[in-house]
Amino acid sequence: MTALVERPTTAPTGSGSSAPKPAAPILPTTPTRQAIDVVSTTATMLALVATWAAVQMLFLGGLSQQREQSALYDQFRGELAAATAPMGPVTPLGDPVALISLPHLGVEQVVVEGTASSDLLAGPGHLRNTVLPGQVGTSVLLGRAKTYGAPFGSIARLRLADTIRVVTAQGAKQFSVIGVRRAGDPLPQPRPEGAARIVLASAEGSGRFADLTPGEVVYVDAEAKKGFPAPAGLPTAVPDPEQPMGTEQGALPLLALCLGLLLAMTLGVIAARQRWSAATVWVITTPVVIALAWQTTDVVMRLLPNLL
Repeated sequence: MTALVERPTTAPTGSGSSAPKPAAPILPTTPTRQAIDVVSTTATMLALVATWAAVQMLFLGGLSQQREQSALYDQFRGELAAATAPMGPVTPLGDPVALISLPHLGVEQVVVEGTASSDLLAGPGHLRNTVLPGQVGTSVLLGRAKTYGAPFGSIARLRLADTIRVVTAQGAKQFSVIGVRRAGDPLPQPRPEGAARIVLASAEGSGRFADLTPGEVVYVDAEAKKGFPAPAGLPTAVPDPEQPMGTEQGALPLLALCLGLLLAMTLGVIAARQRWSAATVWVITTPVVIALAWQTTDVVMRLLPNLL
């Protein structure tokens, strides 16, 4: 009788046998993956918007301002040639009113009408309740110190007798610097009869982080012995947003809209990542996110002091 041989229950471990298969990795559950997508997408959006805002304020804003200046220069030159350049007392906001040159600083800028934060994104602005530069009286010009080209960022370096040249519809005028002052310093002597005076205003900082925190106003006074006639009818006052270090609080609703669009974009990216790869989603959505970040930064600039 053939003996019954019990079949081994385990495979032999010889050289010809195969090793046991490793256990399959345990994938995160769907709720866990969703949580990871939410956190990573939100963090990426915040980093992208914050980085873009900083780059735009300090670097890309300067390129935008140069583009605006080029267009304003062509417009103003054409108006001078056609004898249609403004002479006051009332000029539409944003229109070019003068060309100012600071030879000792290597600065030449087209001055626009208006001094609110949105006006100063294009260049220095003329305070509307003062005469135009070169006219009899005192004209006040405001310019940014650190962002969007920082056209007036170095005016504190001007010294006595430095020249400032201005071209307007009425002609060219050369001014001589008579002083640089800050809050608490004495005002200059009264303007002589028939003279033209300009006051340049910008911001500067103090302390260790002065370049990053410009919060004080610096003024440069300059004078020409004889000014052009000034038409009557100047506004008696301007709104607070147009004063030095003024902010446009009316831009808050627009900021809320921009933030709402960014939030909707974030939710859309989160939803898209449930169906497609992260790389594909970001390649498609990044240009839209940057466009929204650009618009949001411009709105934020209107809420910041106009001289920054």
